Amino acid sequence: MKICFLADSVFTVGGVQRVCAVIAKALAQKGHDITIMTFDEPEKKDTTLYGLNEVDIKYQFVAYPNPSAIKEKCCKAYSYIYRRLLPKEGIFNDLYAHSSFPSERRLYLAGKLAEGHYDVIVGVHVFLAARLATMQGQLHKAKLIGWSHNSYDALFGEDTKYYLGPVVAPYYASRFKMLDHFVVLTHQDAQVYQKLHGITPTAIYNPLTLKPGKPSTGDSKKFLAVGRLAKGHKGFDILIDAFNIFAKQNKEWTLDIVGEGPEQPVFEKMIQDYQLQDRVKIHPFTNNIQEYYSAAQVYILSSRWEGFGLVIVEAMAHALPVISSDLPTSKEIMGDTGHYFTNGNAEELAQEMLKATNYNWSEEADKALKTAQRFTIGTIIAEWEKIIND
Repeated sequence: MKICFLADSVFTVGGVQRVCAVIAKALAQKGHDITIMTFDEPEKKDTTLYGLNEVDIKYQFVAYPNPSAIKEKCCKAYSYIYRRLLPKEGIFNDLYAHSSFPSERRLYLAGKLAEGHYDVIVGVHVFLAARLATMQGQLHKAKLIGWSHNSYDALFGEDTKYYLGPVVAPYYASRFKMLDHFVVLTHQDAQVYQKLHGITPTAIYNPLTLKPGKPSTGDSKKFLAVGRLAKGHKGFDILIDAFNIFAKQNKEWTLDIVGEGPEQPVFEKMIQDYQLQDRVKIHPFTNNIQEYYSAAQVYILSSRWEGFGLVIVEAMAHALPVISSDLPTSKEIMGDTGHYFTNGNAEELAQEMLKATNYNWSEEADKALKTAQRFTIGTIIAEWEKIIND
């Protein structure tokens, strides 16, 4: 099969980029002809970042042309009115599809995709999935697949601080129905789309995207958290608050946070204000994250929301027990294997951390390793090939 992954980025650091690269790489190894079309700048191309240099994959770099100033203002005006006043159905949805994706950009991108004569095109993330649907008329010979990388609540929930919010959920649902397949990350999300919008998505978990290092020995007395340093999403503010509470009752355990992002100064100030500099360390992103997993004793996911929470699988593959906010995605991944606290509640997290100091290590490690086996690349890529060959 000739397959194109249409992605905003694949040559920068991020969970979506890494998963996209791993799936593309695995399909190439299975004999498929793979192209990644990306809006990355060509000079940022680094195929070693996610091991893409190990397989034969083609790359195409695209950059949207700009519509005229008058047309752009008209498009923005309609989009504004649509979001606030107009029905989210029928012709109003179609007009919004075109106002949010003007013809100059739409025809340019459709032309680039059509030139490739692809059998399958995968729109990576909901924005490009919706745009694939809008270009359907120009891409009628290709199978079109949308691939969501966030939970329904993170995208469309009433309390989301992330992308979209509930007002445009009907619009996106109308676009997803036009695709040949729409892939979500959990069965729970598939049920939500079915119940609220009459869509029947395919649930495919993200695979373990790294080769695990040495299993943890369970005696380091170290908590670990990994992720982009963004306050609203990963909840590192909650984690540092919780560790401050924990530290008043435990003088031995430490916390390592691995990641980079705009909120790093905020978290460093919190650590200083709590006088925890000797016990809480922030480390930069590394391609050898396995060393941190192997050196830890317990992993903590303090996120306020997650599309999937791949770091949980990575942690369990290193024999780490996991404490997580009670996200539906975390519960679907771990079930009874995980340890949970109420989302956003630092006091509860601190109590779970105290309990973790007395875990039966061998029992916890065994459960974690067994659960991680469900997410091997071989298992996940078989699910992708089912819809590709459908």
